[in-house]
Amino acid sequence: MAAGGFCKLPNGTVVVALNLPSPAPASAGSVRFLVHAQNRARALTRLRNLGLRSVYLRGNAAPPTPDEVTAVLHHPDGLIWRTAPVAGAVGGADLVQELWHPIRALLRRPAAETS
Repeated sequence: MAAGGFCKLPNGTVVVALNLPSPAPASAGSVRFLVHAQNRARALTRLRNLGLRSVYLRGNAAPPTPDEVTAVLHHPDGLIWRTAPVAGAVGGADLVQELWHPIRALLRRPAAETS
């Protein structure tokens, strides 16, 4: 089951965060998705419409952090992702935080090879 959660903003919209297995064919691990929408159902529908069919939010075990909320609110699409941190990993001073990516960067199909 995917870890996830949500937070309701003062204007009535919500930010939903979900950790899902990576949809990229050559990638292992999980991806953290952030979606800004009018309500939780619309946020999940946005992900389902992109091909992530079995997306459900049960509970609020991993809600978005304030930094994640800020990141998704400042993105024009309102839908971003990055590789989820490995459970149990301890970050040091040299740990580099991955930047957020727009959803089209993850779902982009590789260009056809020409010979």
